Amino acid sequence: MNNKILRWSIAAALAGFLFGFDTVVISGADKTLQALWGSSDSFHGWVVMSMALWGTVIGAFFGGIPTNQLGRKKTLLIIGVLYTVSAIGSALVNDPITFAFFRFIGGLGVGASTIAAPAYISEIAPAKDRGRLVALYQFNIVLGILMAFLSNFLLSDVGENAWRWMMGVEAFPAILYAFFVLTLPESPRWLISKFRNDEAKEVLKLIDPSVDVDKLVTELTTTGGEPKHENIFMKKYRFPLMLAFLIAFFNQFSGINAFLYYAPRIFEEAGLAESTALLSSVGIGITNLVFTLFGVFLIDRLGRKTLMYIGSVGYIVSLGLVAAAFFFGWPGMSVPIFLFLFIAAHAIGQGSVIWVFISEIFPNHLRASGQAFGSSTHWVLAALIPSLIPTLFSTIGAGVVFLVFTIMMVFQLLFVGFMMPETKGVSLEELSKKLIKE
Repeated sequence: MNNKILRWSIAAALAGFLFGFDTVVISGADKTLQALWGSSDSFHGWVVMSMALWGTVIGAFFGGIPTNQLGRKKTLLIIGVLYTVSAIGSALVNDPITFAFFRFIGGLGVGASTIAAPAYISEIAPAKDRGRLVALYQFNIVLGILMAFLSNFLLSDVGENAWRWMMGVEAFPAILYAFFVLTLPESPRWLISKFRNDEAKEVLKLIDPSVDVDKLVTELTTTGGEPKHENIFMKKYRFPLMLAFLIAFFNQFSGINAFLYYAPRIFEEAGLAESTALLSSVGIGITNLVFTLFGVFLIDRLGRKTLMYIGSVGYIVSLGLVAAAFFFGWPGMSVPIFLFLFIAAHAIGQGSVIWVFISEIFPNHLRASGQAFGSSTHWVLAALIPSLIPTLFSTIGAGVVFLVFTIMMVFQLLFVGFMMPETKGVSLEELSKKLIKE
């Protein structure tokens, strides 16, 4: 693998590290902030704790605009600035509304990063390595989550303003990331989509000095130029649009975010108490990291479909066992063990594949718009499904909820088997020809 491409991919993928860190770091300040500002449960939940999530939804909806108009590199740089401003602002405020405002800004960065970073990496990567390079973004998300838990733990004893340090420490990796982005070249495929072919040739020479850049640009231009007045909702793009919607839809209907947000509550429903915090943070974080590494290692060897098959079967088995444990009152460690299996299935399947797959299936000039659609679907459901969990648990019960998730994963298995194409090792331009129905 070309060392330059690996270095650039890692730099872009660090947006994922900040995504994971920013999402989880608030957990360390949760109870402190509610007590400090005397917030009601409703205000604390919907405004203080959730504002970053609503920023993520908005960032996902509109992140395709700067990614397409300004370019992948400039958008990645803007994301670094958003994270930095959010971290410093959140650490310095003295009231919940201003705190929520700065958290919202960080959320915009999270949402936009799910579009710009995978798009950039997929467009500079050779087809044979594209899966693992784009999957570095997911690996960094998981690493960021673990580092946030560790950071919160290490800063918890620094005094009454510990929460300020917890929120502010993110500024250091955010500034570092922004400096790394400044060293990146622009995506050659984006340059070609804007008919800036001479600049694209310079980048392509950087990527591979031995390549015939004139010939390569001619090949890319035949599928990469930006036809006027095209959008992802045109009839010929219906298939990739449906693929993006369904993989994002099934990702959230596995229950992954519902579980990550409410792990302690789920363990308590299963009869556990004391070891809840350890099980729901460090143990889950390590399991997620280890199996994401497996996913990154295997995605270009076994392919996207194979990982989705493994993940789907793992989902069905683990979620089915969790549902059975609630229905039949199985005691002790059964639910945590089944949920660790669930995390492993997610990490090696959907977790490793989703951002790679969505970044591959749209043509160059519509990639940002297509990713914005898939990412928006993901984040809207990520906001809605967890918000319903407390009500669903108290009305229909945890067993029924997990049974519904299990049934949805049977449908995902059918989607993988009968509809999802394999994208391993195929150039982005070849994929466009295959998936677009003129």
